[in-house]
Amino acid sequence: MTRYQDDFYEAVNGQWAETAVIPDDKPRTGGFSDLADEIEDLMLATSDAWLAGKDLPQDAILANFVKFHKMTSDYAKREALGVSPVLPLIEEYQSLSSFADFASKMADYELAGKPSALPFGVAPDFMNAQLNVLWADAPSLILPDTTYYAADNEKGKELLATWRKSQEDLLPKYGFSAEEIKDLLDKAIQLDAKLAKVVLSREEGSKYAELYHPYQWEDFKKLAPELPLDAIFSQILGQIPDLVIVPEERFWTDFAGEYFSEKNWDLLKADLILSAAKAYNAYLTDEIRVLSGAFGRALSGTPQAQDKKKAAYYLAEGPYNQALGLWYAGEKFSAAAKADVEAKVKTMIEVYKKRLEGADWLAAETREKAIVKLNVITPHIGYPEKLPETYAKKIIDENLSLVENAQNLAKISIAHAWSKWNQPVDTTEWGMPAHMVNAYYNPQQNKIVFPAAILQAPFYSLDQSSSANYGGIGAVIAHEISHAFDTNGASFDEHGSLKNWWTDEDFAAFKTRTDKVVDQFDGLDSYGAKVNGQLTVSENVADLGGVACALEAAKQEADFSARDFFINFATIWRMKAREEFMQMLAAVDVHAPGKLRTNVTLTNFPEFHEEFDITERDAMWRAPQDRVIIW
Repeated sequence: MTRYQDDFYEAVNGQWAETAVIPDDKPRTGGFSDLADEIEDLMLATSDAWLAGKDLPQDAILANFVKFHKMTSDYAKREALGVSPVLPLIEEYQSLSSFADFASKMADYELAGKPSALPFGVAPDFMNAQLNVLWADAPSLILPDTTYYAADNEKGKELLATWRKSQEDLLPKYGFSAEEIKDLLDKAIQLDAKLAKVVLSREEGSKYAELYHPYQWEDFKKLAPELPLDAIFSQILGQIPDLVIVPEERFWTDFAGEYFSEKNWDLLKADLILSAAKAYNAYLTDEIRVLSGAFGRALSGTPQAQDKKKAAYYLAEGPYNQALGLWYAGEKFSAAAKADVEAKVKTMIEVYKKRLEGADWLAAETREKAIVKLNVITPHIGYPEKLPETYAKKIIDENLSLVENAQNLAKISIAHAWSKWNQPVDTTEWGMPAHMVNAYYNPQQNKIVFPAAILQAPFYSLDQSSSANYGGIGAVIAHEISHAFDTNGASFDEHGSLKNWWTDEDFAAFKTRTDKVVDQFDGLDSYGAKVNGQLTVSENVADLGGVACALEAAKQEADFSARDFFINFATIWRMKAREEFMQMLAAVDVHAPGKLRTNVTLTNFPEFHEEFDITERDAMWRAPQDRVIIW
């Protein structure tokens, strides 16, 4: 048996890991994943009953989900149609004669949900977070991050070869010849290599405040002179915008003029044809569905594709996930649990306020501004009060095919997304459904969201001790609050706008502390890969703040047990995962691996050392002068 003092995470979770089995169609299992798997079983069983006409939901939106699910589950019809639903789309892109020809149709393609090569979207303006504005991003890469394209990255070369092989297996199904396939893939890989030199790395993209580059429209248009931006956005938005925010500035200044040009047309056309071919993979035959997922499974080391039933459910769930989340919350989330968690959030905010008031390394004016921000954080618990207006429009026409209905659903979502431009931000909309095991903080809306699915054991249960609950959901709640004051959140004010509310001295002191957190994690091993301390710093700072705040709140309870608190904190992060998946996460995930989120974070707390009698002779020891507490 591993001792707590040698490897706390292993001591708590080692016995579980010995018998835990990763499902063949998944890359991991563990605290979050186990709950997600249980919810998956419930949703599959429920939707199976609905398909059979049993206990049908009376809700009109869910009735349309059932109609769509019947279509996604009708594999006999999907097999009979084969690839015929996508062939007209492929031919449409093959027939494009020039970049100018394509550019004249880009707005139509975008609104129809067809490949448009337009890397634009609508999101809050960082300087005025109450208003949605236009943002210009960049095309995506084949591999998960720019770091894979480094000359000495052998894994990147291997994965690119795997991607190519997966396409060579898939594309003949659409009637492409071997010669056509070679030509298309050569060009797509050539274009991808150019993009990899200019798009942001995951580490760069994780630094929110550095992504804000506003451009006046007339200046922005000059970056891609052959792209008819006025015509495109007059059609999409109904007028020409006056401003665009450019997080991917390097792409636009260094490459967009070439990317969107006649000179680049051969490469771009190849990429578009491939995108058209893959546009409806999930809706076609089961063979194509499985083949099209081969590269994703190789990235994560997952040996097996989802079975037909799961695939059909998730395909149907996508457009209706918020409605299914409301159904789940109605079935599984009690009023008592909601009230108890709401009280915990209030407690956590009060404790946080006291901790901010006592942060003597900050000037009084900075502390006051932090408390102003804390006081207006809006908690959302369990489920949203209403569904987005689009859900009532998602009506399935049983006289149309599966792909035609999928196209119509996509058009509704796309139109809704673009309709937000130049409109006030809707703070009632949730970024995830109630049956997702997760939580988040939105810096532009200064709100914290806790879906019903995470509000159960091991995170939370009325049957657990209060200390175990504080080590679980309490630490998660305080973690999300801490994001308001992490290396990203610290740059935004109480309204969610980008604003420096720090004195120079205080921000320098904050950076000194966060740099120590970077050092604690940077270069640590995870399944043979190295953790990037800069990429993960915001989450690690939030973990530190979350534990500090939740621990203080737990101490206020009569039945406080430091042991229960720390052990449940380790329990919620337990995970057994595939090596390939963990190596990929080390390159792309802003979260450190669960084992390190436990072992590194907890060594900063004297209460942890005291409870488990950790001394200088033990591996879990961290000298007092090396411990970091920020909030």
